[in-house]
Amino acid sequence: MDQDQEPSRPATKRRVFPLVIVNVVLVGVLAFVEFGPVALAQPAMADPTARPRGQYTLVGGRVQTGNANAVWVIDSANQEMVVLQWEDGRNLIKGIGYRDLDDDAQGRSNR
Repeated sequence: MDQDQEPSRPATKRRVFPLVIVNVVLVGVLAFVEFGPVALAQPAMADPTARPRGQYTLVGGRVQTGNANAVWVIDSANQEMVVLQWEDGRNLIKGIGYRDLDDDAQGRSNR
């Protein structure tokens, strides 16, 4: 019986060794991901002159040209408005207007 088990032992070692190597590589990748560099969406220390985070309001309605609908996106924190329209034929959103509400609210100096 010992003679039958001897030849299978090296074959088992040959099968296990690649699995051990793969596991070591996976542990290395896991360690790199866990202890590696941190990526942030925004800087940790915000610049005081940076654009503030928006506070959005969406208003839907019909546009006077054609029978299309549009969405007005109003950012009250940055005083801006964008008008968006969906184009069915091209499957995309098209920006059809932009206004700086802060400029509109200020009086005109040449009156």
